[in-house]
Amino acid sequence: MSANAIVVKDLVKTFGGKRTLFGGTSHAVHAVRGVSFDLKQNETLAIVGESGSGKSTIARMLVGLETPTSGTMEIGGEDAAALRAKGSRIFGRMVQYVFQDPVASLNPRKTINDILDIPLKLLREYPREKRQARKRELLDAVQMPADTLERYPHEFSGGQAQRIAIARALAAEAKIMVLDEPVSALDVSVQAQVLLLLDDLKREFDLSYLFISHDLAVVESVSDRVAVMYLGEMVELDTAAKLFHSPSHDYTRELIASAPRLESAAS
Repeated sequence: MSANAIVVKDLVKTFGGKRTLFGGTSHAVHAVRGVSFDLKQNETLAIVGESGSGKSTIARMLVGLETPTSGTMEIGGEDAAALRAKGSRIFGRMVQYVFQDPVASLNPRKTINDILDIPLKLLREYPREKRQARKRELLDAVQMPADTLERYPHEFSGGQAQRIAIARALAAEAKIMVLDEPVSALDVSVQAQVLLLLDDLKREFDLSYLFISHDLAVVESVSDRVAVMYLGEMVELDTAAKLFHSPSHDYTRELIASAPRLESAAS
């Protein structure tokens, strides 16, 4: 892997703006406008902004759920489009995605044993006997009991389900995780537990996190650097300490001033 886990240059995503059946042009929505940034190895880079700012669109483009209109993305020193062209197995070994709604992200018809089996079998090609041992290791890493394997997603709380979703991402052994609002659907007390777990896993597995969030209290507590999105543009990017104590952009100052619980989270 290169010195940077992710490098994004001049990324643009436009929805619409195409010719319609009757010869007109549909309205174009410029979701992301020329965004550039990098995620360093073993770093947590947070991307923050209000709903509609483009932060989740960036996350979805990085993992192949959306196609960029223009610009380039590198993952682990390789062009993201070229990686995807090599197949989902190669791409999935490089980067994994953790969704906002943990229960909805898990197949309700499959046991946790089956859910964890898929990345181990398809992405890592582990033999059957090794897969079972590895599943127990993954559950232990996210602090879930071994009997979790025989149960279904609906049997777990939101926090437990998110731990399982994180274990599924870890199963691919990717070094980069895109975390899209990973604790926003959880109670505040559970949020703290999951954030501490993510911090422990980052050190244990040598991970790099792209952390998408609208919650500045959470972002201040977990991030090395913070990028601020506004109407599809990245208006500020700095270390968390500098950005929260001396922001340079008016929009960033407004966000910080309006953020609830910011002082208590920092203490």
